[in-house]
Order: sequence, then structure tokens, then C-alpha cells
Amino acid sequence: MKKPWRYAVGLLVLSATLGGCASTSQTMEGGLTLNEDVRNTITEFKQCDPNLQHFFDTAYGYAVFPSVGWTLGASGAFGRGELYEKGQFVGNCSVTQARVGTPLHGKSYSEVVFFQDAAALAKFESNALAFDAHASAVLASSGPASADYRNGVAVFTDGKDAPMLQPTVRGQEFNFDAYYETHSAFMEGPGI
Repeated sequence: MKKPWRYAVGLLVLSATLGGCASTSQTMEGGLTLNEDVRNTITEFKQCDPNLQHFFDTAYGYAVFPSVGWTLGASGAFGRGELYEKGQFVGNCSVTQARVGTPLHGKSYSEVVFFQDAAALAKFESNALAFDAHASAVLASSGPASADYRNGVAVFTDGKDAPMLQPTVRGQEFNFDAYYETHSAFMEGPGI
């Protein structure tokens, strides 16, 4: 069971990030923007290391977060993304990350979470995936040769504002919103 303080941190980060506005993922324009950002992020990761294509080809599913950002005055980071199962869009998702150590205020990064099998993806979809203090990611520029699945999950990050010295995903929690027919008019897969 998740600890109550994590919900408070998530709400604080969400409020600070969205500034009290309604989430744009509920609109056609917002959905198109997020989908385009996801496509661009996938392209950037593949350009950074073409060997990542193997993860996209063989993973049971993956979540793509174009921008996970630390906000000034907040005690964590937030990012929106999309979830794919066998290459097909299945819904929107978000990530919150509690501050652990020194925060990277004003910095953001991209993240792709790969799921090795149906069980790992199901854990994500049931909002039961959270990274503990031992979790780490692989910098996309260091290549998948140094990466492997751990508990059915592999994580890659890439610094957007500045190079990342040590990618950390500890303290991250995820939320998944299932695909609804209203999205079908403007959402399509990233065409990998």
C-alpha cells in the first residue's frame, strides 16, 4: 500500500506543474501535442542510440514521458506520457517523483520505461509500480549494452536541459488512464 505522504507530494507537484489549469490531455489539441511530443522523444532516443530499437521491438509494452520536470518551490517532479502495448496506444499516464537528495530545480528529462512481459505491464496499469531507493535508469547515450530488465522493467532517461550525471528514478510513482473511444479520433501509435 502506498504511503499517504506520497499522495500529498504527488498532488503538490501536480498542482505546481499545471498551475491550477485543467489537464490538456483531455482536449484534442492537448492529445495531439502529447502524441507529437512522444513521437519526437522516441526519435530522439533512437538517434541517441540506434540499439534502443531492440527494446522497442521486443518489449511487451512501454511508457514514454517526453518531459519530466522539477519545478521551483516544489518537492518533486511531474511528467505526462503515453502507454503502448505491443506497439499500440492504450492510454495516457503520468509520473510523479518525490525529491530525493538535491533536486534539479528547473531541469527536465525524458524517460522511457520498457515492460518485458504482460505481468510487468499489468503492474503499471494497475498503478502499482513505484521505484524504490535502489532503482536507477540508464542514460540513453550510454546504450542498451549496459541495460537489462530488472523485475520486468528497464528504464532509460535523457537530459533535456542539461546532461544528466546520474539518472535517478527512485521515488517515482505512476498513474495510468485507460484508453477511451473519445481519444480514437486524434490518437495513433508512434509508428515505430
